[in-house]
Amino acid sequence: MIRVALPAHLRTLAKIADREIELDLDGRPTQRAVLDALEARYPMLRGTIRDQETHLRRAFIRFFACERDLSHESPDAPLPEEVAAGEEPYLIVGAMAGG
Repeated sequence: MIRVALPAHLRTLAKIADREIELDLDGRPTQRAVLDALEARYPMLRGTIRDQETHLRRAFIRFFACERDLSHESPDAPLPEEVAAGEEPYLIVGAMAGG
């Protein structure tokens, strides 16, 4: 079981009341596996976190776990053990920009 924390605008879009959701994954937990499971469970999120065709992360979305920025790591790299064990959440964060 993986705990995933979503930003408010994505929770609103997916009609999720809680800040965190829990996902069961088959196989080893990677960022790709988490996002695949998230989009399968909440199809309205397809294309909001990553491009539908290339599966690349959207520019203003960041991924964090265990106080580390995972945004530029390989989507197939294993997630930290604390995330895989459900002890720490996988955070999907909407980045901010502007002046």
